[in-house]
Amino acid sequence: MDRRGGSGVMGRSGESRGQEATERGAAQDNGELDLQRYFPYRLARLAEQVSLAVAEVYSERFALTRQEWRVLAILGARPEIATKEIGPLTTLDKMQVSRAVQGLEARGIASRKHHPDDRRELIVSLTPAGRALYRKIVPFALARETELLGALTAAEVKVLDRVMHKLSAALG
Repeated sequence: MDRRGGSGVMGRSGESRGQEATERGAAQDNGELDLQRYFPYRLARLAEQVSLAVAEVYSERFALTRQEWRVLAILGARPEIATKEIGPLTTLDKMQVSRAVQGLEARGIASRKHHPDDRRELIVSLTPAGRALYRKIVPFALARETELLGALTAAEVKVLDRVMHKLSAALG
């Protein structure tokens, strides 16, 4: 049985996809793990490489940390947001969000105010200077995305997008 309660049998051959993936992945005949072929490790390394490539856009030109950029990107897409909502949208923990917001606020990029119904909750928004900075950075970020995806064909980009959505949905 697989974790969803099904039989785990999928595909034409009758083998489960998980078993097929393991056979293609990091397992060696001796039962040891080959880290360089281990999917979670390879994905984490790729994510770090992509993140560093994108960081060149905002860290050098605009003196933003990775966390500040993520918060700025979330704020740029909406007029305001509660600080507790930022973490799940950015994969940042509560302390990272707090430090990023403080850094943006100290530089006049973002402002905070108390939620009118719950004084414990803070609402964050971009200042006019922050909105202008966001508009400056976005074309660079999109150009870097285009550059990164340029290594793939259009069909591969679509497959990658489907696979990422599928894995994300499976992880819940």
